[in-house]
Amino acid sequence: MYYEKYRNGREAAINAGYKKLPGLAALRLLLREDVRSEIKKMSCPVSAEEICAGYRRLAFGSVADAVRLMYADEMPDGESLEKLDLFNVSDIKRPKGGGIEIKFFDRLKALEHLEEMNGDLTSSSAAPFYDALEHSARALR
Repeated sequence: MYYEKYRNGREAAINAGYKKLPGLAALRLLLREDVRSEIKKMSCPVSAEEICAGYRRLAFGSVADAVRLMYADEMPDGESLEKLDLFNVSDIKRPKGGGIEIKFFDRLKALEHLEEMNGDLTSSSAAPFYDALEHSARALR
């Protein structure tokens, strides 16, 4: 139920009562065929609002936790790692030479998708608003 509501395994596990390492609990649950089957039965299509919210989070979300992780002297423990917001991270690697390599989702692509979903800003519905802004700016000069 929570997975269908939040569309996020970690958040679903937290709300279902898995307080310790909820991300790991979610992964284990999602690997079970019976759990996936139940989710499939309950699932309904993702709404445009949910898709738009995801793109907004990718386009404008913070990368502070990922940068903090990259510059950490040592890898955080499981519980600390669970608390980090790594939504914008697409890939994490630890090269043989040491250090950590983090790749992020493309913000520009997310913005392009948002623009497609919202329509062009210069479309006829937005034009009167921008015309009024230009008129006001000229009046202030």
